[in-house]
Amino acid sequence: MSQMGTGFQVVPVIDLRDGGVVHARRGERGRYPPLRSSLCAGSDPVDVVGGLLGLYPFRVIYAADLDAILGTGDNRPILARLKAAFPQVGFWVDAGFRDAEVVRDFVASGLGDAVLGSESLAGVDPLATLSADPAWARIVLSLDFRDGFIGPPELLHRADLWPRRVIAMTLARVGSGEGPDWDRLSDLRRARPTASLFAAGGVRNGDDLRELASRGSAGALVATALHNGRIGRAELEGLAG
Repeated sequence: MSQMGTGFQVVPVIDLRDGGVVHARRGERGRYPPLRSSLCAGSDPVDVVGGLLGLYPFRVIYAADLDAILGTGDNRPILARLKAAFPQVGFWVDAGFRDAEVVRDFVASGLGDAVLGSESLAGVDPLATLSADPAWARIVLSLDFRDGFIGPPELLHRADLWPRRVIAMTLARVGSGEGPDWDRLSDLRRARPTASLFAAGGVRNGDDLRELASRGSAGALVATALHNGRIGRAELEGLAG
């Protein structure tokens, strides 16, 4: 089944911490509680992804390894479990990647595509190095914002170093139900019109998804609205038509 006749792609998000899925809200990672979802019982990652796929045959799942991002460990065994359980699904993984060699190793592992979060980068060198590497096609860039941009300032002005897929991640809106960050999306679209731009943070319902598609976004990262039922099977199938 194709996902949205417009080519617009809904990408569910799972946030991994200590081997379970937690409920992200406003980027306050130390305070995320275990996920409670209408789609599954408990917060085991395999059960959560199974519940998401029971709702709709999503092609891609975004996984944030919060332990790796915060430097307190990693959830690599969980990622391996997920890939083994759902070999038909592609995973975009943010594991706090900071240098090119680690990214190459992750891509070679076959566990998924590597998401480079700007908040984890000290400069633009990893992107400059990887842009000439075979791994480049497997890289997604997340431009992270809270009150302002989080990351090396040069990165915002070097759109030539952005890969094809770019996420506009407004952390302050994650789990908030406040709606997408329309102004930010417009700014980034102007900076790199040819990028496939994905909105992340604040997506509330099918109306938001349709509006994002109409304004030229390639897709949206969504979690809360899927788990609380505000975006359900009927809306996803309607958008696929």
